[in-house]
Amino acid sequence: MVEKEIIVTENAPVAIGPYSQAVKSGSLVFASGQLPMDPSSGKMLESDIESETKQALENLKAVLIAAGSSLDKVVKTTVFITDMSNFAKMNAVYSHYFGEGAPARSTIQVGALPKDAKVEIEAIAISK
Repeated sequence: MVEKEIIVTENAPVAIGPYSQAVKSGSLVFASGQLPMDPSSGKMLESDIESETKQALENLKAVLIAAGSSLDKVVKTTVFITDMSNFAKMNAVYSHYFGEGAPARSTIQVGALPKDAKVEIEAIAISK
């Protein structure tokens, strides 16, 4: 029977609802959507889409490391964005984090995100 392990790290924002930062089951890590929040203050980054994307990916990276994984081991991401006109700018930052061999991805425009974020990113990764 495959067990599940709840992943918690202080290096990423605490969950703002009834969910875990990530759940590890077998060799897979399911990371919840990460918002562009400063992990130390818990405050939202109020900035442009590039800065928000960078912070969301830094938070995702911290959660994956806590789970014994990394961005290099991500197999699928879902990007939620509030304005598809920001897609190219978000994509430019995203490509710096994933580059060659990037994971499969879906990008979805949504009406709104928690805390008025412009972007939220979730991932599925393989653990070490």
